[in-house]
Amino acid sequence: MTPFAVIITVLAYFAALFIISSISGRKADNAGFFNGNRKSKWYVVAFAMIGASMSGVTFVSVPGMVGTSSFGYMQMTIGFFVGQLIVAFVLVPLFYKMNMVSIYEYLEKRFGMESHKTGAWFFFISKMLGASVRLFIVCLTLQLLVFQPLGLPFILNVIISIGIVLMYTFKGGVKSIIWTDSLKTFCMVVSIILCTVFIAKEMGLSFGGLVSKISQSRYSRIWFFDDANDPEYFFKQFFAGIFTLIATTGLDQDMMQRSLSCRNYKDAQKNIITSGLLQTVVIFLFLTLGALMYLFSDEKGIPIARGDALFPTIATGGYLPTIVGILFLVGLVSCAYSAGGSALTSLTTSFTVDILGIKGKSESQVSRSRKTVHILMAVGMGIVIFVFNLLNNTSAIDAVYKLASYTYGPILGMFAFGILTKRQVRDKWVPLAALVSPILCFILQTNSARWFNGYRFSYELLIFNALFTFVGLLALSRKASKAKA
Repeated sequence: MTPFAVIITVLAYFAALFIISSISGRKADNAGFFNGNRKSKWYVVAFAMIGASMSGVTFVSVPGMVGTSSFGYMQMTIGFFVGQLIVAFVLVPLFYKMNMVSIYEYLEKRFGMESHKTGAWFFFISKMLGASVRLFIVCLTLQLLVFQPLGLPFILNVIISIGIVLMYTFKGGVKSIIWTDSLKTFCMVVSIILCTVFIAKEMGLSFGGLVSKISQSRYSRIWFFDDANDPEYFFKQFFAGIFTLIATTGLDQDMMQRSLSCRNYKDAQKNIITSGLLQTVVIFLFLTLGALMYLFSDEKGIPIARGDALFPTIATGGYLPTIVGILFLVGLVSCAYSAGGSALTSLTTSFTVDILGIKGKSESQVSRSRKTVHILMAVGMGIVIFVFNLLNNTSAIDAVYKLASYTYGPILGMFAFGILTKRQVRDKWVPLAALVSPILCFILQTNSARWFNGYRFSYELLIFNALFTFVGLLALSRKASKAKA
């Protein structure tokens, strides 16, 4: 694809994005920004959330994963759905009952202010790093397709990308995010299906032929039960999927902010279960596309098309009709910018509500604080993306889940302790327990092969991180005659 074709495609998507965000953001006040005034229809949120947890990382990396783990990612995806059920029936009723703007307010009501701020800071670190990795992927792709051929620097790429995300989320917040996420879901699903159709046609495959060719290939394996030391081992992936979903959806302000915009908790539950089922189907479509692209790559002798380079190389490298490259770009850009926008909105919400505080402030004071924070969060995200580029870290999907293992673990442990026990903690020492846990996990991961007969931790490290935090809080706790609600 030429830089001109890429620019036209991206500008057309942005035009649609700004029209939707402008309409949805009309008359948006602080409550509209934070929780959509609790007026969102559950089926609209469910459709939006199909793509909400999928970013440019998912779009590029999940098809590429097929080369090393076949369809093994489905094991983790099944765990995701079990996690969705736990979020729907345990966390959602709790959050609605407490009528919270930020989910980390629960920690203050349960333990105290230090716990509240600890949870908020860990979320801030998690989301800032995770969202930056996701947006970094689209910046890399645009650099290769547009900015580099035109002789423009990466820093300009980052500034433009962050500026776009900032502009369309600045006013409407979560109200805009839900509708732009719906656009993202539509673009992403259409891109996957049509890319699959065009590649299959190029290979002369009917639907039956496509199914047969993939199922008979070395890329079709789903279940890994034979080696417990293998990172793809079923129980590692399954349980990691459950706890990763709980941490990165149920205990993530970004994801829960959408569900908390529904009218009531029953609507929020319907939204989460429906979107969970549909996300499972969409991930299977991603993996199917990945297997087909590897078969196409093998057939055409494209040796560089591996891992994260697979989809961009095949879609935009002139091996297929131009429409495939356009579909790839639309899907990638919709995923990446929507994910960046929702992350920026949730970071602004959490920092404004949890860390700065809004109690006792007027509507205008909160609005000024929110707008200032929104701009600063955008600048911070841009800096992190630029640093990622300097580090040359392009193993994106792996990086996201590894970051989640370290940063979401303490949040998961704190919420688990609060929900599963009636004990009260010494609030001022909670930050220490939350900081020690990731350090212990790092030591455990570094030495696991030597200590445990070759066993290497994968994403299940998140579970141990949460467990260490839970044990730390237990050591800091005392039995309370009357626990907080």
